[in-house]
Amino acid sequence: MSLVLEIPDSIEEALHFPREQQRDELLKELAVALYARDALSFSKACELSKLNRVEFGRLLVRREVPRHYGEEELERDRKYAHGE
Repeated sequence: MSLVLEIPDSIEEALHFPREQQRDELLKELAVALYARDALSFSKACELSKLNRVEFGRLLVRREVPRHYGEEELERDRKYAHGE
């Protein structure tokens, strides 16, 4: 299943992004907003934004959005530290 959002033409025309970048920029904006509201995990926000973990982390820093560090991230870091 996928979700399709309709953006009115008037909004699309008002965006200050080049047309070819609009979709990607809107996905990043949505990912940051949902992550900031704790509605998406870090990994799912990365997936939505189509950025890797480092890139998305840097985007959060630029936007001054604090990083949520939950069980998922802790487990991933433990596995990494143990070479798994």
